[in-house]
Amino acid sequence: MASAASVTSLADEVNCPICQGTLREPVTIDCGHNFCRGCLTRYCEIPGPDPEEALTCPLCKEPFRPGSFRPNWQLASVVENIERLKLVSTPGSDEEDVCQEHGEKIYFFCEDDETQLCVVCREAWGHRAHTVRFLEDAAGPYREQIQKCLECLRKEREEIQRIQSRENERIQVLLGQVATKRQKVIFEFAHLSQFLEEQQSVLLAQLEKLDADILKQQDDFDVLVSEEISRFSSLISELEEKNRRPARGLLTDIRSTLIRCETRKCRKPEAVSPELGQRIRDFPQQAIPLQRKMKMFLEKLCFELDYEPADICLDPQTSHPKLLLSEDQRRAQFSYKWQNSPDNPQRFDRATCVLAHGGFTEGRHTWLVKVDLAHGGSCTVGVVSEDVARKGELRLRPEEGVWALRLAWGFVSALGSFPTRLALGEQPRQVRVSLDYEVGWVTFVNAVSQEPIYTFTASFTQKVFPFFGLWGRGSSFSVSS
Repeated sequence: MASAASVTSLADEVNCPICQGTLREPVTIDCGHNFCRGCLTRYCEIPGPDPEEALTCPLCKEPFRPGSFRPNWQLASVVENIERLKLVSTPGSDEEDVCQEHGEKIYFFCEDDETQLCVVCREAWGHRAHTVRFLEDAAGPYREQIQKCLECLRKEREEIQRIQSRENERIQVLLGQVATKRQKVIFEFAHLSQFLEEQQSVLLAQLEKLDADILKQQDDFDVLVSEEISRFSSLISELEEKNRRPARGLLTDIRSTLIRCETRKCRKPEAVSPELGQRIRDFPQQAIPLQRKMKMFLEKLCFELDYEPADICLDPQTSHPKLLLSEDQRRAQFSYKWQNSPDNPQRFDRATCVLAHGGFTEGRHTWLVKVDLAHGGSCTVGVVSEDVARKGELRLRPEEGVWALRLAWGFVSALGSFPTRLALGEQPRQVRVSLDYEVGWVTFVNAVSQEPIYTFTASFTQKVFPFFGLWGRGSSFSVSS
């Protein structure tokens, strides 16, 4: 025996679009739609604004002739069988699909007024000049918009999750560095007098504060990321749920829903604040105020708290022909005389630069550059990405994969997006360059006075190489650990 739901579904298929009741004496017109004979007759008698205008089908608006009704006996038999089934089944109802004003089934959507219409509503004067479409036809473009919004929202959510993963990795690196510094401080200060024990307490307290601040910012970061993911997940769930609705449910407040989704703004969180990062970078300098007699101890402590020494050799395959390299490949001198160097893809052809062998893809490394400049000469030191331009003009800035300082006669400049002349206590002639690949720091310090010079912050994604440039007759530099 047929269920109530299936009988209701069949009954909906044989309803008259005009009266919404079961078809009585069904007739078919030219376009193929079926109506009750009585309903269609009354429809034809309704006067229009233009008496000469041809009658149109209440559903598809195709013209038809009033005398062209054709009895549909086969459909009448189907209606009779469904009526018998309804006597033994519980008929369903779908009040949401019925016009509240006329009590008739809703078939249309007015795009001008964003209103869902029944047959009678469509014939009203207020909608005759409007763009009116069947519900499914009208829902199609909106479904496409929803799909586009879903794709964008999912991408935004994935981006937030990638940021969360990357920043959590950075946090672990920082926590590891802080833990290492703590152990080194404990070991070194254990062999000193009461004066150094007091300094030990100070430094440990600062490390504990850094540790706590990192964890606190991690908690704040996790909360912010969770809120962002929850916000986007909520929007996605809302759109997915709306997209599963039938056309009328989908179209209800559709523009308002889409506007809220399209005008969303994704906050790009950062796990570690610049201020905290600067405090971590500046930590080794806290040892500088110690007494002069402890200078050797302090130098050792600062060195162990920072980076591992790198064995740097210059790569002659990358060297510009105007640079003369020493046999041990640890010193370079500028010359206006071009060397007989074969051209190759790795060699700089315009910028008088050279790279070191090997390069780095991880870890913390440091090397020393001793600079000897003639009057008017200059030297560039830093790191570059593997794909830095070797041919033609080389723009020395982070956007081009270059993080470097320029040391010239009488001044030092940080080669950022816009070169910045630095105010230093003295002109450095020995510069210690330190690279922290995972955290993304390139730090420059005056190796003699221990005065900080500059720090670049970057996100390395490929191998980086120690980088050196030289200009001016008689100018030279040498590298060591």
